[in-house]
Amino acid sequence: MRRLAPALALGGAALVAVAGCGAQSTSSLGNVKLAAAEAVQQSVQKAEAVTSYSADVALEATGGDKGTSKIQGSLLYQSRPQLATDVKLDTITYGGQNVPGGARAILSGDTVYVKSQLLNKFAGAAKPWVKVSLTDVNAKEQAGIKGFMDQIQQFDLASTVKLLTASKDVKAVGTETVGGVDTTHYSGTFPVAEAAQVIDPAKSAQLQRDLSQAKNVKFDFWADAQSLPRKVALSGAQQGATFNLTAFFKGFNEPVEITAPPADQVSELPKNHVGN
Repeated sequence: MRRLAPALALGGAALVAVAGCGAQSTSSLGNVKLAAAEAVQQSVQKAEAVTSYSADVALEATGGDKGTSKIQGSLLYQSRPQLATDVKLDTITYGGQNVPGGARAILSGDTVYVKSQLLNKFAGAAKPWVKVSLTDVNAKEQAGIKGFMDQIQQFDLASTVKLLTASKDVKAVGTETVGGVDTTHYSGTFPVAEAAQVIDPAKSAQLQRDLSQAKNVKFDFWADAQSLPRKVALSGAQQGATFNLTAFFKGFNEPVEITAPPADQVSELPKNHVGN
C-alpha cells in the first residue's frame, strides 16, 4: 500500500457512504423503515442531486515500505456552474516525515492553483502559488499534474456512494448523532474490484491503482433522515499494511466560495516543467 497515503490524501477520493445488495437488515429513516440496501440506494439518489458540500477528512496508513503516513484536511466542492474544489491539507506526514506547510489546491475549470513549499522548491517558483493549465502541459508533465487533479475530482459524493453499492453484507447497526444530526449507522464491506465497476470508468482505474493491495474494504456509514451521508469510515489491510480513512460531510447544497488566489501571488509553472 505504498501508494495509499498520497493517493487517498487528495482524492479522499471517492470514498463515502454505503450500499448493499440483498441485505435484510432494516432501519428507520424519516419514520419509514427501509431495508439497508434500499436505504443505500436512496442515498445514491440524494447524493446525485447534491451540487455543493464541505468535508473534513483524516487518513492514517501504516506498514508497508513507507512507514506511517497521516493526512488531515478539509474540502469545499461545487459542481455548478462549473466544477470547482478547494482542498486544504493542514497536516501531511509521509513515511514518518512531515511535509512543511501542508498543501492546498484549488481547481477551477481547467486551471489548478497549487500552494506547496515542496512544489515551489521543485519548480523554482518565486511566489506562493503555482498556476497550471491542464490543457497546456505536455503528456509527460500532464501525467503527474493531471493525476493529482483526477484524485481531487474523484472526491465527489455520488461516485463515493455508488462505490459502496458493491457491498453484499451491508446492515443497519444502530442510531447515532453525528455533528448534532440524528443518523442511522450502517456497516459492511465491499470488494475493490467490484466497486470499481459501478463508478465512472474514468475514475475506476484510479481507484484500483489507489487500493491495488486492498482486495476488500470495511466501511461504516452514517446517513441522516434525508438519506444524506454525514460520516464515513473506511479501513483495509493487506500484506502488513493498513489504512483508516474518516470523512465528515456537511453543508449540502449550501453556497460555497471557491476563488482563485490573488494574481500577484501566483506564478506560472516554469517552462522547463511544462515542456515545449
